[in-house]
Amino acid sequence: MERRNMQIIDYFACNDQPHWRAAIADNEWRAAKYLARLLTNSQFHQEVGEGTVYLLTDGDKLVSFLTLAERDCVDVPYTPWIGFVHTAPEYRGHRHVGKLIDHACAVAREHGAVRVYLATDHVGLYEKYGFTYLENRVSVYGEESRIYIRDL
Repeated sequence: MERRNMQIIDYFACNDQPHWRAAIADNEWRAAKYLARLLTNSQFHQEVGEGTVYLLTDGDKLVSFLTLAERDCVDVPYTPWIGFVHTAPEYRGHRHVGKLIDHACAVAREHGAVRVYLATDHVGLYEKYGFTYLENRVSVYGEESRIYIRDL
């Protein structure tokens, strides 16, 4: 896939929120639809605390997105969290989301964090982005979730 104009955008600081919200919602992944609903209903911060959504865009196309937030789907005292990590199928296999993860980690470090956390059911995916498995916990949805940590 040809890369035209890839850039990282902070959803809450951009001028085209309806376009990007629709791009997030136009997704088979249930969690993406949930994130789009939180954004549409202005409930994002109520759900995850302080945080934002970072978008990796290719012109007007959404390549990847993730959140950097105070809370995630696991009720533990760790913070901050990288969550809702997704890459559009046509952009997979090129580690584009790594750019977003590195950006989110840099922002977290600028705000004083010494590590970030990530909850997932994937095994072997986030290790290539510098994460280390920490433990399993049950999510607020009652599902087993793997907790990963990345030192900053």
